[in-house]
Amino acid sequence: MKTTTLVPALAFAALSMASAATPTPAPASSPSAAANAERMKWFDDARFGMFIHWGVYAVPAGEWQGKPVNGIGEWIMKNGRIPVKDYRAFAKDFTAANYDPAAWAKLAHDAGMRYIVITSKHHDGFALYDSKVTDWDVMNSGANRDLLAPLAAAARAQGLKFGLYYSQAQDWNHPGGGKAGGNKSWDPAQDGDYDAYLAKIALPQVKEIVAAYQPDILWWDTPTEMTHERVKPFAEFMATHPAIINNNRLGSGFAGDTKTPEQNIPPRGYPGERFEVCMTMNDTWGYKKNDHNWKSVRQILRNLSDISSKGGNFLLNVGPTPDGVIPPESVERLQAVGRWMDVNGEAIHGTQAGPFPRRLPWGRVTQRQNADGSQTLYVHVWDWPEDRRVVLPTVTVAPKSARWLAGGDTTTKIVPEGLEISLPENPLDPDVSVARLDFAAPVKVTQEPFITPGADGRVAFGALDADAHGHYDGNIQTRGSGTDVYLTDWKNAKWSLEYRFQAPTAGTWELSAEVAAPDPTSLTLEANKVPQTVTVPATGPGLTWKIVPLGKINLPAGETGFTLKGLPEGWKPLSVRHVWLTPVKTP
Repeated sequence: MKTTTLVPALAFAALSMASAATPTPAPASSPSAAANAERMKWFDDARFGMFIHWGVYAVPAGEWQGKPVNGIGEWIMKNGRIPVKDYRAFAKDFTAANYDPAAWAKLAHDAGMRYIVITSKHHDGFALYDSKVTDWDVMNSGANRDLLAPLAAAARAQGLKFGLYYSQAQDWNHPGGGKAGGNKSWDPAQDGDYDAYLAKIALPQVKEIVAAYQPDILWWDTPTEMTHERVKPFAEFMATHPAIINNNRLGSGFAGDTKTPEQNIPPRGYPGERFEVCMTMNDTWGYKKNDHNWKSVRQILRNLSDISSKGGNFLLNVGPTPDGVIPPESVERLQAVGRWMDVNGEAIHGTQAGPFPRRLPWGRVTQRQNADGSQTLYVHVWDWPEDRRVVLPTVTVAPKSARWLAGGDTTTKIVPEGLEISLPENPLDPDVSVARLDFAAPVKVTQEPFITPGADGRVAFGALDADAHGHYDGNIQTRGSGTDVYLTDWKNAKWSLEYRFQAPTAGTWELSAEVAAPDPTSLTLEANKVPQTVTVPATGPGLTWKIVPLGKINLPAGETGFTLKGLPEGWKPLSVRHVWLTPVKTP
């Protein structure tokens, strides 16, 4: 879905409901653009927030009738095809007996988060507040009290903004609400008219939560079946609350303020557009007692660093238990992140995307444009090179000062490749060390956005030059460090690697790659919209690297590229380290 910089509800209201056209953004200098920038300023400065998935699904915690149910915890009703009556019986054990909203808000604040978004109603239709349009809410559960108001108050007492997730398009308990996305009911109690559900449950509940809690964010979800006509009453209501920030998941024609990549970081971000990456700490959003696949503190910090370097926000999830306890694994990780943010938070909060259009082999960069015209670059060093130096490519001006946020000055010098920064013998932080460089004026970066051919005409791509396109539940991972960086964990044939470069002329290229393939497998190679099947032989056990030919492709001049995608039939995972294009000389 395409976002715009217009106030989303007002922009939608201006659309003809017979048209699917996207509203045109206001010019950057227009009063409406300036007002919108001011409205979004807190969000742009925040960079880091807490997502909370909490509801009746925490009671079964991933099991039904004594057996584990595959999939994420909050989808257990659908994935387990649990009848409405049986699912509703779980509500008595949703007690919130140990719920401490002040502790939750403090945990978020101390982790360096600047806002909280909690599920007011997820796809199971259960509301965490006293809804006047249904009895399927918290007042008919073991908790028997509003759970949103105390968290809103606690968050605001900590100086945090407060947002609400609302599943408008999908509801497996209220008749008609389960029709979204072509879903088929598994219980006659779910049968009903979808438009009646929207009119009698979804829209009234949105009005209830806006009136009761005055949220700073409305986080919509799963907009399938939400046509222009169905979105219209929601958009018209939101137009009366222009201060609320909306994501892009309400439905057709409603651009929202933010794109919402889920469980993966877009390789290049979305230059010129706001985005917010939402991600779990383990594999599930709602509490699932047997999910112990926790991300490391290092991975969380590097995700935050990566997302911030692309100008995005990071919405990191916790899934509390039915009695209201955030799992200790989540608490421990957030406390560790908080300790890092105490030292390095200025490299995240209030920063913009770094000036480098391509990824850097050793880490990431964020920047701050200061009111006096000066500029600060924050250099996030992930991997400590053996020669203890990192280079900011094409930067030809030395900073006024350079120091590590963890303490101590550093030295810089201009070298042919750019600005070299000297590193101490050991990292100042085991996960991400940050240096602050202050410049008298904005630095000029002349690095090209795309790879160009070398002197011999060949194009050489490393692992960091590939854009990995995955799915909400995973992605191809970058592993290794220094000069030995490779792409691995290619678990799903639907995932792909995209390579972009600047071709001087149209022509034919021979493609080869350095791969590690324990088993033979096949790829779809697509270039200039022409697909072809490529067979990759087994190279040996584990990471046994070999260079293999991948065929010939025809490409136009200018910005162009190609994609490698798994072939579902007989797919076997492989790893990729380098890819080369060699021009085919015509006779």
